[in-house]
Amino acid sequence: MAEQKRDYYEVLGVEKGADEAAIKKAYRVLAKKYHPDMNPGDAEAEKKFKEASEAYAVLSDPEKRRQYDQYGHAAFDGGAGGFGGFDFSGADFSDIFGDIFGDFFGGGRSRGGRGSGPMKGANLRTSIRITFEEAVFGCEKEIELNVKEECKNCHGSGAKPGTNPETCSKCGGKGQVVFTQQSFFGTVRNVQTCPDCQGTGKVIKEKCQDCRGTGYVPMRKKYAVSIPAGIDNGQCKRLPGLGEPGSNGGPRGDVLVEVIVGRHPIFQRQDSNIFSTVPMSFAVAALGGEIVIDTVDGKVIYDVKPGTQTDTRIRLKGKGVPSLRNKDVRGDHYVTLVVQIPDKLSHEAKELLKQFDAESGDTLNAAKKAGDHKEPDPKEGKKKKFWK
Repeated sequence: MAEQKRDYYEVLGVEKGADEAAIKKAYRVLAKKYHPDMNPGDAEAEKKFKEASEAYAVLSDPEKRRQYDQYGHAAFDGGAGGFGGFDFSGADFSDIFGDIFGDFFGGGRSRGGRGSGPMKGANLRTSIRITFEEAVFGCEKEIELNVKEECKNCHGSGAKPGTNPETCSKCGGKGQVVFTQQSFFGTVRNVQTCPDCQGTGKVIKEKCQDCRGTGYVPMRKKYAVSIPAGIDNGQCKRLPGLGEPGSNGGPRGDVLVEVIVGRHPIFQRQDSNIFSTVPMSFAVAALGGEIVIDTVDGKVIYDVKPGTQTDTRIRLKGKGVPSLRNKDVRGDHYVTLVVQIPDKLSHEAKELLKQFDAESGDTLNAAKKAGDHKEPDPKEGKKKKFWK
């Protein structure tokens, strides 16, 4: 008994109303996963590949899809050739298999690739360390990098003085070579970078002794870096056009400078806001008074209100970090006020605190005399008194 075929939409994992792009995307994923070239000797993978290919051949063709939606698999029971009696002659797999074989073998199908056209050079990365204040207000720094500069002996050609690079005979100066790959459905045309000239379209038979045919020599150079106000830890400053040289006349890459901001002993930062903790005496907390608060702009005097509790947070507006987009816009500085209890007291200070405590006790005794208390129940044993 022949094995019953699965629904084509189920095979590809798409809804019945899926558009052409969704069907193509689903098939490409399955084709890459189960292609025989990626699963040599795996009969189950080959079976799933054939099943997905058959489903795609039907659902990617508007007329065949219409017939399938109307009659199901019975619409093609009489077909000849292909897998399981199905005819693949009208299916177009060139677009998908060009991409797939390009992924497998490092190239791509012929779509007018870069060839020997200009290409931008690679980026260089480095890092610098700055202080918390430098990150807030910006600063000027200097970095040193090993960079490639044009060889003065050959003026960047890479060829020995008196000679010139020659057109690559393998690719004819195009920088690409075309080869064919036998796929499951026939021959697929692919394009790869020429291995002889590495895509430049030129070969150097007599190389420059100074640069060894590269056209560039390494040099140690210094660059000034302007760090903007408000930059945060881990962010990068880009120096355009100072990276690796491009190829075939392409521009240089960039230099990416990662900024590492040092810790501050007092301040912590969150986005554009600054946070700190400032101690205040018990007397200032109770009676009010002035305290000195350190900010990134210097010291400021703040008037504490009488009766301020410990862990009270206040805001110093506009004393935070400038915005990277607009240095005139700044965050805020949030200060947590903490009552500081002294560990050593003079005799006079102790007497004053005792007097204060006695006055508080008088208030408590007055409450007792007024009968605002409750005697403990004898049944509860020797438990402490408690108050309403």
